[in-house]
Amino acid sequence: MQPSYTPPPVPSSGRSFGNLLGDAVRRPGGRRAISVLSIVLFLAGVTMFAFPVGTDVYGRYVQGNLEEEFDDPQVVAAYTERRIQVGDGLTTLRIPSLDVEVLVVEGTTPSALRAGAGHYAATALPGEPGNVAIAGHRTTYGRPLNRMDEMKPGDIVELETPLAVHTYKAVPAFGGHSNPWVVAPSDTGVVAPEVGRSLLTLTTCHPKGSARQRLIMRFELVDTKQLRPPA
Repeated sequence: MQPSYTPPPVPSSGRSFGNLLGDAVRRPGGRRAISVLSIVLFLAGVTMFAFPVGTDVYGRYVQGNLEEEFDDPQVVAAYTERRIQVGDGLTTLRIPSLDVEVLVVEGTTPSALRAGAGHYAATALPGEPGNVAIAGHRTTYGRPLNRMDEMKPGDIVELETPLAVHTYKAVPAFGGHSNPWVVAPSDTGVVAPEVGRSLLTLTTCHPKGSARQRLIMRFELVDTKQLRPPA
């Protein structure tokens, strides 16, 4: 008679993760691995938390310096003569519905945008005919446009310059899309001017924490209050 083969018994359920982890910890090499992994995970968590906080602190520092300079007579003269340099304060952006107030600088270079928000240098100045285009951070450097997706047609935005306060109202849906809407980063047409209109376009990254797309919001000038005589 051929000897019979009896397979070893199979446990009714696999060992728990806790048991496996306990075995690993009891081994000297396992303890070292767990310790290293714990440190790596701790440092990663601290970095993820600290980076946005650090950029916010830096953004507030830059904002404070710019606000002190914004009322300087030389800055007013430079604005009047259109001599604003990249990184200089250009306009204060207020969004009452989001409780946002941020000083926008000239330019959209990475260094300029560390202030929180920047004006596309090739676009119109606040209050001018054309399209005033402003980019703002959504998750770092003060994140002024963090909640722009919550805005809706009819919402108000103010742009205060050394010369005037310009009020813009969000327009209804147009062009087959809602307002706000999402585009590819390469779609520069959203900041192009439209003949006979005075527009404001806000842009920010989308989705939050990613630069894969851009979230766009469009407004139109509805009022201007002069603070100083126009040049």
